[in-house]
Amino acid sequence: MDGIDLAVQPGEIFGFLGPNGAGKSTTVRMLTTLLKPSGGRAFVAGYDVFKEAHQVRQAIGVALQDAAIDPLMTGRELLRLQATLHGIPRRKGRAKGEELLETVGLMSAAARRVGTYSGGMRRRLDLALALIHGPQILFLDEPTTGLDPNSRLAVWDEVRKLNREAGTTVFLTTQYMEEADRLAGRIAIIDDGRLVSEGTPAVLKAQVGDPSIHVQLASNEDRISAEAVLLDFGAPAAARSGYVAARLPGGANQMAAVVRALDDAHLPVEAIELHMPSLDDVFQVATGHRLEGAEDDAVAEPGAGEVAAEK
Repeated sequence: MDGIDLAVQPGEIFGFLGPNGAGKSTTVRMLTTLLKPSGGRAFVAGYDVFKEAHQVRQAIGVALQDAAIDPLMTGRELLRLQATLHGIPRRKGRAKGEELLETVGLMSAAARRVGTYSGGMRRRLDLALALIHGPQILFLDEPTTGLDPNSRLAVWDEVRKLNREAGTTVFLTTQYMEEADRLAGRIAIIDDGRLVSEGTPAVLKAQVGDPSIHVQLASNEDRISAEAVLLDFGAPAAARSGYVAARLPGGANQMAAVVRALDDAHLPVEAIELHMPSLDDVFQVATGHRLEGAEDDAVAEPGAGEVAAEK
């Protein structure tokens, strides 16, 4: 780690993005007192993560990517056990457990062994377990990795609901740009242990520049001619295999003109796409490379906490 300086405001969903191995999980483990910081200072809910680790643990809920859940216990039993471990009185713990089962949509599966749960159901149970003691801040470490699109959407809905209805501050790590764009009000991008960009998704995408037009040609032999046509509209842009691309300052308003120009040049076209700036574009500009899996991570979709760290 080259030093990270972050401040997360109470009641917000903060996205912490980066590829595998960038340092996301290491940062979370330090902020949640699972790993001793090697330098600098970090405060969670106003408490020093090293000197006041016990107070930090009382203030947070944590759902780690590699969390171990006993497959032989039922969802209801695990919630009651978690409540006991937090010192919550039996009657209150049982009532809270039932409330959370309802919240995350697992009431019908509460009496089933967790070993029979799907991946999405386990993630939602993770959320419930992390919330049993009413934490101010919820840490989610890549909560939807490996889930199918429907399960990812279900987890997203639960995170939004917790933030909206309970005012829970959420610190979300993810390698999915789409996930951060849909959930987070503000994000930070980390690459190779260093912070490379920070801000709201809208501001970061606006900083990248104009939309880009991507043209798939019927023949690769026409590539040079097509690139020459597109240069009349804007600067070249990165394109995936089989496409040529250029920035398009006028966006959708210029699409018809591009089509006419290509037709006038007698260039057969298979497809034309308009790409608005994305968080993956932000990542590429900041780091010089694209995030792995950026092409296939998209999913179609029909108060009181504080985290800070300084170096």
